Amino acid sequence: MLPADKHIRKTRQPGEEGETGIVAAAQPMDQREIETLQYYLKEYGQQAEVFAGQLELMENGRMEALAAIEALEALATSEDRTVLLQLGGGTSLRAKVLEPEKVLLNIGSEVILEKTNADAVGYLKDRITEMEASQKKVAEALEKLRVQMNEIAKRLEQGYRQASGAGPVPRGRDSEDNDEE
Repeated sequence: MLPADKHIRKTRQPGEEGETGIVAAAQPMDQREIETLQYYLKEYGQQAEVFAGQLELMENGRMEALAAIEALEALATSEDRTVLLQLGGGTSLRAKVLEPEKVLLNIGSEVILEKTNADAVGYLKDRITEMEASQKKVAEALEKLRVQMNEIAKRLEQGYRQASGAGPVPRGRDSEDNDEE
């Protein structure tokens, strides 16, 4: 995802026997490269916000499904079948459920199915499993994005130091070794 960088050179790292590592060369960055890195950092930050929002939505859906499972299981074992019905605007009613074994389940796209209480609980548990798998994938993508953002931020910091006249940031080897390809 990162742009090709002319300031990256393959060099042998100290302590690596014959292995090739990648380190930033001690060449000054030009203003255009700094601006490009700033752009990528901003874009990645926006993508990270989107992923974080998706994670939050998935977690809310998971918690809602868990609450529904708990309510359905309690209703199945309840003798009086009385529930608190939320009407909205902070108002509720006590209501008796006439048929606790018949559950109307919205499966998406305005499609509603009638299922038994046990089948509805099973469906919700499967949906929770799917949401958790999706959450894991999004969290992994978010972590990769954050790693890339940290790398860009380090490179930007190096560019800022160089631009401010502090000179290149030492990388443990002298500049002659870093020019090898």
